[in-house]
Amino acid sequence: MRFRGILRILGLLICLFSATLIPPGIVALIYEDGGGVAFLLSFIVSIVVGFVVWYPNRNERSDLKVRDGFLLTVLFWTVLGSVGILPLWFTAEVPLSITDAAFESFSGLTTTGATILTGIEHLPHSILFYRQQLQWLGGMGIIVLAVAILPMLGIGGMQLYRAEIPGPLKDAKMTPRIADTAKHLWYIYVALTLVCAVAYKLAGMGWFDAIGHAFSTIAVGGFSTYDASMGYFDSSTINTICVVFLILSSMNFAVHYAAITGRSLWGYFKDPEVRGFVFIQAVLIIIVFMTVLVHKVFDNTELAFNQAMFQAVSISTTAGFATTDFASWPLFLPILLIFASFIGGCASSTAGGLKVVRVLLLFRQGVRELNRLVHPQGMYSVKLGKRIVPPRVVEAVWGFFAAYALVFVVIMLGLLATGLDDITAFSATAACLNNLGPGLGEVAANYAGIPDAAKWLLVIAMLFGRLEVFTILVLLTPTFWRS
Repeated sequence: MRFRGILRILGLLICLFSATLIPPGIVALIYEDGGGVAFLLSFIVSIVVGFVVWYPNRNERSDLKVRDGFLLTVLFWTVLGSVGILPLWFTAEVPLSITDAAFESFSGLTTTGATILTGIEHLPHSILFYRQQLQWLGGMGIIVLAVAILPMLGIGGMQLYRAEIPGPLKDAKMTPRIADTAKHLWYIYVALTLVCAVAYKLAGMGWFDAIGHAFSTIAVGGFSTYDASMGYFDSSTINTICVVFLILSSMNFAVHYAAITGRSLWGYFKDPEVRGFVFIQAVLIIIVFMTVLVHKVFDNTELAFNQAMFQAVSISTTAGFATTDFASWPLFLPILLIFASFIGGCASSTAGGLKVVRVLLLFRQGVRELNRLVHPQGMYSVKLGKRIVPPRVVEAVWGFFAAYALVFVVIMLGLLATGLDDITAFSATAACLNNLGPGLGEVAANYAGIPDAAKWLLVIAMLFGRLEVFTILVLLTPTFWRS
């Protein structure tokens, strides 16, 4: 294990992360909201910590191995989440305990969108901007951003990329060089953010809200600058814009890249995961719409469809924006939407959940086993589109599903042990492990009222969800630490 090389990179990345504290500081100066001192102190502390970690190891330039990449990935997210606590903790206008500041920071960076804050619209603008920016940086994965500049730091970066990019087919690269891949992902990400911000502005938002909500929309995060979330704007147009960009952000960014370079939309229709994702969204919208229509939850059909579409897409893609209290919707709808978040979006997207491609492979593997029961001597393969999926990938998907379920059960039992009721414990675990945000029961509106021990458990769940379970679990195996 190349610990000194890992510390060198970690120190540099902490210093780079400290630069992201400058824009909220500028916002504090513009709005004169009193938050500037907190961001200045946070900047100084973080850059000093980064320098102290980097300087003793500055000459260590050995290449990372796979194991080093996994360790650095986990350290990167935990350390940056910890550094992200500082502005929230230092700001006098936001009196948060260390637990609440940590919960908010990790929720932002992992794009979970769960919050312990109330009266959000009355917070300093700098804090509001910082929360939205945290989600934007976390959305594509800060490590993907760092991979684009790792060659300058003397590191190839492939191990980090494999550990971070979500989905089972991690070795499929869009371009031959990893830095080029990361840069193209980032260009698409920034372009989507800019277009989304302009669309929100044209629909009636102010520039501050438009940029902030574009950050959390493209990140599929769910943070808002208002307690009422998207419901504050009471606009069907804004809801529709949000749905469009949530769907785009929940698609595989490699498909976006192929569509841009090939100047054709045909790739969206050919990709089996995108087709499956769109089918799931369509079915979910129809079910939710018909149910709220029959039960007359809304005054007219147009409003019912807009609200059903928005809430179905927002929860199932793991964004967690709200226009209404979906937890009070009739029959099975609240639980259906929570279960939909387990599927989430496509691999290599900013959405959470198991990922559509894994669910497709699990389903097709199940069909294959049924066929084998009927024809024991038959030869059946699992296909994704026209491509036969290697048995190793199918095994990995089943292993991932088993690990996901195990982590879910352990965290839920832990929450029950802190005194939460069944519905709250189940939905909070699902909401944080799937990086969704809002839950049911005591966590339908926010997480302020749950015990501190439960909040720390949910921070762990957020990290497991963001790093796709195995990245953390592999560190717990004795084999990983053997030389």
